[in-house]
Amino acid sequence: MTTGLRRGARSPLLQLLETAAHVIGSMLLFVAAAMGASALVAVISGEFEVAGWCVVAAAITTAAALAGRTFFNRPATITVSEGFVTVGLSWFVFSLFGSLPYLLTGAIPSLTDAFFETASGFTTTGSSILADPSTLPMGIGFWRALTQWLGGMGVIVLGVAVLPLLGTGGTQLAQAESPGPTLERITPRFQETAQRLWYVYAGFTVAQILLLWVGEMDLFESVIHSFTTMSTGGFGTEPDSLVGFSHYSQWVITAFMFIAAVSFTLHYRALTRPTAYARSSEFKLYLFITLTAIVVVAGGLWKDMTTSDAVRNASFNTVSIITTTGFASDDFALWRPALQVFVVGLMFLGGMAGSTAGGIKTYRIGVLSKAAFADLRRLVHPRAVFTTRFGGSRVPDPVVEAVQSFFLFYMFIFMTSVFLLAFIDANLAEGLDLVTATSAVASAMGNIGPGLGEVGPASNFGDLPILAKWLLSSLMIVGRLELFPVLVLFTRDLWRR
Repeated sequence: MTTGLRRGARSPLLQLLETAAHVIGSMLLFVAAAMGASALVAVISGEFEVAGWCVVAAAITTAAALAGRTFFNRPATITVSEGFVTVGLSWFVFSLFGSLPYLLTGAIPSLTDAFFETASGFTTTGSSILADPSTLPMGIGFWRALTQWLGGMGVIVLGVAVLPLLGTGGTQLAQAESPGPTLERITPRFQETAQRLWYVYAGFTVAQILLLWVGEMDLFESVIHSFTTMSTGGFGTEPDSLVGFSHYSQWVITAFMFIAAVSFTLHYRALTRPTAYARSSEFKLYLFITLTAIVVVAGGLWKDMTTSDAVRNASFNTVSIITTTGFASDDFALWRPALQVFVVGLMFLGGMAGSTAGGIKTYRIGVLSKAAFADLRRLVHPRAVFTTRFGGSRVPDPVVEAVQSFFLFYMFIFMTSVFLLAFIDANLAEGLDLVTATSAVASAMGNIGPGLGEVGPASNFGDLPILAKWLLSSLMIVGRLELFPVLVLFTRDLWRR
């Protein structure tokens, strides 16, 4: 029996906050369980002190979770606005509690750095303040990778799949958390849809673990890199990412990065109908963009290395950037200036809607280009009626407007954040040039990981000012949730309900 008041006895604003508190409390149970799994890995590795602190972190998180579930009523349904607010707040809460294993074990003693690393994990960004992740205890290294694996498909989508406690509101929550303009169902009940998506996600992860284990990686390295590949996260075990691993491992990871940035709904449909890939206009556009970018980068690298190395490095790093994974087989911050500009452009793309990739998404790019072309035709034929079509299907006007609004907000936040980061640097630090600031913001919003300049693949974010780290941490969450669940928290209409 809960102690919260009936929904009808509370104001709409209190109802909203009560819903958020109950749902966030429920989802924190999964975060606590993940901490418990990390403690088990620490015990197996003989790191008993680390295991003890992970258990303490899990206990604190569990207590907070039970408090949220006990003192606030379970919502019968969840409205669209409640879904956005709940998801927008939850990812900040996940990152706060997720900092506990780093803080308690002393692996990352600073709250700012621990929050940055955790936010980068859950949002699958891959930016790090650690100079050498190989020095982490195995239990903490596992926790670091597990945050990315959970964040890839989504903690709340996992909750909807496992816990039948959210009623019809689970759809609103999952829609707010999932990457892409829409969340496509593959079964009438959304809980079953979420379960099947997680099955596909886990299946690919296991397949990659086995393929990497066949190579030179040990089991721990295979698990870590598979977790952070399928989530398009990019956390690794070495300070130089994948540079020191074999060409075989790099090609395996290249393939799975590409797979992870494909819609998991499309993967599921392709299990029974492989032609589903060929029928998807978004997949064909994603494939075309990826292959074109590889050719361009390989051409730029061809004079600086052998043909095979140029193709391999172009394929690995281009796929890594487009899919927003953030691994590196070469330090692209040292490439020719023209290629570096091209790399920054790729940071805005992202994979398909419904994948674990960040960025603007291929679907939105396709709709934006089609809508822009339709506007040009209207200038020539002002009396004609033109519709925006993508893949042979008409895109409804509200969808086109939503995509255009998303792009407008995305670029506005990007430009404002570059200015703020430059302002912070001008007053609190030195050394953040325009390339570093621009790529750091693009990387954070696109959930990519490394940038250029002082935050390139061979560097880290540890030397940034405290305010810069909090700004970039927030941008990671904003980018992972695709703007609106966080932006809605700053609207007057929401809080005037």
